Formats: sequence, structure tokens, C-alpha cells
Amino acid sequence: MERYDLVYRLYDEYDTETLREYQEFVDVFPAVDSRVALEHWQSATEELEERKDEIRSDFAAGETFAEVASWADRDQAFTALDLEAKYGRAVNVLVLDVDETLRSAGGTDNEIPRETLHVLTEFHEAGVPIVICTGQTLENVKGFAIQGLGSEIVHSGELSIVYEAGTGVFTPGHGAETKQLLYEDLDEEIRTVFGDVRSRVLPEAPESLRRGCHLQGNEFNVTMKPNYETGSSQAREVIDEALVYLIDLLADAVGSAIDALEDDDADGETTSIRDWTRSFYAEQDPEIRAVLEGQGAYPDLTEDPPSELVSVLERIDVAYYEADAAEIGSLELNKVVGVERALEVLGVDDPFALVMGDSKSDLRVMKWVAENDTGIAAAPEHASRDTLEHVLETDELVFDRGKSVDVLRTVYALNRLARLE
Repeated sequence: MERYDLVYRLYDEYDTETLREYQEFVDVFPAVDSRVALEHWQSATEELEERKDEIRSDFAAGETFAEVASWADRDQAFTALDLEAKYGRAVNVLVLDVDETLRSAGGTDNEIPRETLHVLTEFHEAGVPIVICTGQTLENVKGFAIQGLGSEIVHSGELSIVYEAGTGVFTPGHGAETKQLLYEDLDEEIRTVFGDVRSRVLPEAPESLRRGCHLQGNEFNVTMKPNYETGSSQAREVIDEALVYLIDLLADAVGSAIDALEDDDADGETTSIRDWTRSFYAEQDPEIRAVLEGQGAYPDLTEDPPSELVSVLERIDVAYYEADAAEIGSLELNKVVGVERALEVLGVDDPFALVMGDSKSDLRVMKWVAENDTGIAAAPEHASRDTLEHVLETDELVFDRGKSVDVLRTVYALNRLARLE
């Protein structure tokens, strides 16, 4: 009988919804000292096993189908079948963004849900390495990773943290390779530009930005964050202002590095390096152009910027996250570079990754796995437009805000089904 027919039968003939409720209760039941509560948990465990035994005895691959039914709903199971038919292999590494992916300020009180953490634990126990890939600082990520997943998993040698969007990689338990500062490999000119911007960003900021923003404690990237709730109108206003300010600081720093550039146009007016830099990044990103236009800072230039300036700007990324952050980083150091290094340290030689994320920096990783046929991509419904379009054009693994566990359950089912002959 075809696998699709078997899965139809599984979900038509068995009460899989109740089975999953028992499984979830048993898995995420909190530690309590109540004897009555523990007896209730034991009773639920016994009922769960009885229901699984019915499936085990009724299918040739009963253990696999019992696991699939207890973890995935009908839609997730059939999606898993489709993925297995398309790719013919299991996911052997998870590459996961955190903010607005695993957790969401709008859907999960900015905490990773317990059920999500439990599924990640199950992947770990099944021998699937986890790469946390985020723009956050290392200390922030280490803190919630240990709190959520536990110190044993974090220090198991099977978990890696790509932090600050790829400027560093932290893989506990790997000796000299445990912490790798990838930004130290950049040439002196780029490191000088970033050092210049960092040294001036707060001291020279206008009062509105000094009051409304703070500098994220990065090792290399320069990231301005709002002192207001992410997504609020106040946060949007101050981050829009911060974006223009950061671009201008970057222009000054690059100008100093290449002995400044000014150019007189046909009317005798001077085009400043700030105008060229604003125009350059506006052309790179329509969101940045919209902010510059809204701030009255978009220079509608007719001439191209000097090649000497472009050669430096092409190596530097300016990122805008609406009502969340304005950031400059190195295009030579991105999440793809960090993930490649993490996989190397973890010893994943033939990766087939699940990449989950919501932003343009995550999209780079998604495109990388698609181009190399080394994985699949998933994104929340509120992801950036380009990220969402990519996911919809590939495998349509889009999940509701705060429900990353739905995709994890689908992939868990995929891995079980991929083991069948």
C-alpha cells in the first residue's frame, strides 16, 4: 500500500487528535510535587501508550506511524510526505532564527513556547544538531538558550550559535574552535570604518536619538535599538531617524578612510559623500529609500558615485528593521558565512537543513540552501515580503505568528517517514 494511502488510513481510522493531546500533556507537564497531579500524569502516560499500541499492532511500520500520529496533525503529516517525496531525505540540522521566529512579541510574550522547546529537545535527542542563527549578541543568546534548552544541550557539542548575523560563531565543547571571531578576518580598512562609526555613534547623536535609542552590545556590528516597545509608533519614528543618522556616520567614516570625496556638478554645486552614500543604499533597498524620502533625506542625484566609494560601500550592509533596529554590518560576514563555519565545526559534511527565519538576513541562508540543494525554508506569516515570497515559491512552509512548532512537527514527521524503506 502506498504511503499516502497508509497515512489516509491512519488519520481516518484513529482518533489522532486525542492522541496528540495526550502526547503534548505528557511531554510538557510541569514538574510538580502533588501526588494527585503525578498520578494524573501517569494515567495519561498509560493511556497514550495504549493508543499508540493500537497503531503499532495495525501497521507494518507501526512504531513510525504511531510517532507521526502523536506528533503531527493530518496537514502536517501530508506535508511531510510531500517533502519526503520531493527531496528523498531527512533534515539533519536545524538553522533557527530567534526573534519573530521561535518567539514573537505579538504571539508568545517574547518567550519561546514550552512546546517548541520540547520539540527542539526531541530533535537533539535524535542526533540532529541545532544552529541558532541570530542578530543578537552572544551573551543574550547564551542566556535564553541555557534557560530554555538547558546547559546540557547547550554544552553538548551539538549546538552552535551564529551571533550578530554572522560576525561570530560559538560552539561549546570544541576546544580551540569553540569561539570564532570572524570579523577579525576582515581587512584593516573595513575594521577602521566600523571602529570610527562605533566611537561616534552615541557621543555625536542628536538629543532625540540619545534619549530614544541605545546601542546594542555587539562585538562588531553597530546596531541602534529603540528605547520604546518594538513595533510602536515611537519606535518607528526614532529608528527611521536613526537610519539616516547611521548612514551619514558611515559616509563620514568611509570618507575619512579614502581621504574624502566631493564632486562639483555641472551647476557648480557640491555633491557630498553623504548624498552619494544615501543614494547608494536607497538604490539597494526600497525600504531604506522610503525612510529617506519620509525623513526628507533622499538626494535625487543624477550622477553616479565615484567607483572608489562604491568599492567600499559594496562591502558594507545597512539594514533597516521597521520599528525595531537600524544597523550596519559587513556583507563579507553574514548568516551564510556563520552557518557554513558552524556546520564545519559541528562536522555536518552533507547538510540538509531546515532554515527558519523572518528577515532579509535569514533569506540569504534560505537562498543558499536552495541554490545548493541542501535544505528547506520556513517563515512566519509576518516575515519580510521577499522572505515570504521565497518560502511560498519553494515549499510553502509558512506558519502563524508564534507557532514555529507547527513546522518543527512537520519536519519531525518527515524524519520519521524518511526512515521507511
